[in-house]
Amino acid sequence: MKNTISKKFSIGGIMCLLCMILILAAVLYPFLWLILSSLKFEPDIVQYPPRLWPKQFTFMQYIKVWDKLPLFTMFKNTLIFSALVTISNCLLCAMGGYAFARMNFRGKKTLFIIILFTMMIPFQIVMIPLYILEHFAGILDTYWGLILPRLTWPFAIYLMRSFFISLPSNLEEAARIDGATEYRIFRQIMLPLCKSAMVAVGIMTFTNNWNDLVYPLLLTNSVGMRTLSAGLAMFVGQRIIEYGATLAAAMISLTPLLLVFIFMQKYFVQGIALTGIKG
Repeated sequence: MKNTISKKFSIGGIMCLLCMILILAAVLYPFLWLILSSLKFEPDIVQYPPRLWPKQFTFMQYIKVWDKLPLFTMFKNTLIFSALVTISNCLLCAMGGYAFARMNFRGKKTLFIIILFTMMIPFQIVMIPLYILEHFAGILDTYWGLILPRLTWPFAIYLMRSFFISLPSNLEEAARIDGATEYRIFRQIMLPLCKSAMVAVGIMTFTNNWNDLVYPLLLTNSVGMRTLSAGLAMFVGQRIIEYGATLAAAMISLTPLLLVFIFMQKYFVQGIALTGIKG
């Protein structure tokens, strides 16, 4: 009987292992193809049938990117935009999530429902009103024009609220008995406890804004204010598409995201697990 059970478990374990290997291969193959294709000559990229391994390695595509695009300026714009939006989202959404989870005020449920409702509105619906509003405000093609509309993120507020709900209520009750203000409770007690949740929010916010194309393309006009995603679009013309340079630029744009996730994945997984338990 024990041998039969052990065989079943061993067969099940092997099947799970094979499934994980197949999923891993499916996820890694496009990334491997991107790396190797960025090191190919243009004829090798468009050849048919396609070939994964290059006939000859070259860094010409990366040199072409640096020659044709102000890549350093675009990288700086993307970093400033993504970093400042991430910092503001982590702080403001944590404050909003704490208020909705631990404080009582008039209209609390109605306001939270309105915030959740904004998550269902596609950006394509608000893009024209947003452009007109920024035009009359005089902040088009500026850092302020990119950052102000994204100071907060409804999904991050919902995520932080879910995390704060999961914390025991006696933490702030003991602090209130000692005479601590609401701000002091949030800053000294709640913020240290929500580091993992804030890291999860930070990684998702940074990734979304770093990869965004339509939003910065809409609100910037000059090349000096373009982000990396908008810079990639400059290689795609009406008649000619420079595949090699586009792939090299995509690889350069992807590298910071990989580094952020590699060093922060422990906190990211922990934060997602904690904030996903209660809602």
